[in-house]
Amino acid sequence: MPPESALARPSVVVFDMGGVLIDYNPRHLYRKLIPHEAEMEDFLARVTTREWHTRQDYDGDPATATRELQALHPGKEALISAYYDRFDEMLAHTFEPTTALVERLGSAKVPLYLLSNAPGFLDAWLRGPARTTHPFVRHFRDYVVSGHVGCWKPDAAIFDLTCRLGGFKPQDAVFIDDVLANVDGARATGMSGIHHRSPEQTIAELRALGFPA
Repeated sequence: MPPESALARPSVVVFDMGGVLIDYNPRHLYRKLIPHEAEMEDFLARVTTREWHTRQDYDGDPATATRELQALHPGKEALISAYYDRFDEMLAHTFEPTTALVERLGSAKVPLYLLSNAPGFLDAWLRGPARTTHPFVRHFRDYVVSGHVGCWKPDAAIFDLTCRLGGFKPQDAVFIDDVLANVDGARATGMSGIHHRSPEQTIAELRALGFPA
């Protein structure tokens, strides 16, 4: 069953990026840099932790964060620097079923937007290199990156901003994210919401809302 009433017929789809369309994972990079799996896992668990990186999705500065972390871990400066210098390599792998979904929706002229909690520099990446490495990105009419705009999911401000940038009302859109708290945040602003758990489930819920998925 779809999470929203079948009577609700949004016309715009807003996608999250990591975990839905792109398999963001530092291991895609660090397996190239640290040949021993256990050593790599220890580095990611103790040095470039998820908590350290997540701060850059909000109001942190990657360059400052890198220098501060390097000062705490002498001898690992080059490995720490690689995290943001080669960040695009962590984003090299996509989830084909959902990127194919974007292709179908885009080809059907459905208005598409991307909304991601991510470091600010990814705004330029999405508008430039990503359009070549990941052609499905071209189907999005605009991109909202938390570190670039200064607000973030699940706060209402970033959903309101997305609607203003796209020129649509919250009730006109459905938001897709693999984090339930973010979906709940979108619903609180008036959007429809789909908690992404599998491509099949997301496609089924979009079809129930009337989209050509």
